[in-house]
Amino acid sequence: MKQPLVSIITVNYNGVNLTLEFLHSLRQVTYPNFELIVVDNGSLEDPSPIIAAFPEVKLIKSKKNLGFAGGNNLGIAEAKGKYLLFLNNDTEVVPAFIEPLVEVFENNPNAGVASPKILFFNSQDKKTIQYAGSTGINPYTIRGETIGSFDIDQNQYAEVRETSLGHGAAMMVPMKVASEVGLIPDIYFLYYEEHDWVERIKMAGYKVYYVGTSTVYHKESMTVGPNSALRTYYMTRGRLLYTRRITKGIQRFSSLLFFVSFSFPKNFLTHLLKGEFRLLKAFLMGAFWHVNNHDIDKMPRLVVDIDTSSKRGV
Repeated sequence: MKQPLVSIITVNYNGVNLTLEFLHSLRQVTYPNFELIVVDNGSLEDPSPIIAAFPEVKLIKSKKNLGFAGGNNLGIAEAKGKYLLFLNNDTEVVPAFIEPLVEVFENNPNAGVASPKILFFNSQDKKTIQYAGSTGINPYTIRGETIGSFDIDQNQYAEVRETSLGHGAAMMVPMKVASEVGLIPDIYFLYYEEHDWVERIKMAGYKVYYVGTSTVYHKESMTVGPNSALRTYYMTRGRLLYTRRITKGIQRFSSLLFFVSFSFPKNFLTHLLKGEFRLLKAFLMGAFWHVNNHDIDKMPRLVVDIDTSSKRGV
């Protein structure tokens, strides 16, 4: 198999200890041809002195927090690889996880996205599955539905197959696809941006693959917390934003109707009755953000150019 250059991109935000564990994990990788880019997303503490212990890392420092999409887009602008491999800094990998991903793209010119099998790092024996492919976005709830979630891994999902969605925690995309489709939409800041991007890649005629012969471990929600107000706000905002940007016609009408008639009252009452007032406020702010932002196409964007002529890895 050919071994083209792979650009591994991760974003650090006030999580240097996680990033160090991530970098130690990558030192065991068997694939011989990759570059490693860490984007610091305006952390309060400068990570440079600590990450200096990893001279193989190219550190990019943003003066402010640009969110998941914006941070990764800065990494894309500096990448030289034929393939872009986005990994959360709260992941750890098995040594031979890159080879199966590259093989999918080398053998399938129509491949636009590939994600490995993802297991929960903190589960017993690291055997609980988080992601083994996806059936897509539910047209009513606008939530990504994964295959194998919370099953015990017994190699029952060890195949390579087409799927509907990749997973933002671990996702490979060819540079040529990013150049053609455009960068990750940074209007989301957090959550749903990878779903939006994957759908646009599919609209351009490319396919999404689940690669069960590759494994990544994920320390879920270690950056923002599993039940934080930040997560509640951006999940709510992103869910509706995805509906407005991607869905059309009867699907959009049905999705918005479902949110107004079911999801909104359910979440409102749940947070209220549990006394989760911070989460209630975040939920309301995420929903009502859309009342004050009618024309999302005119909102400012982070502009990052990709010079494809000089950044093609071999």
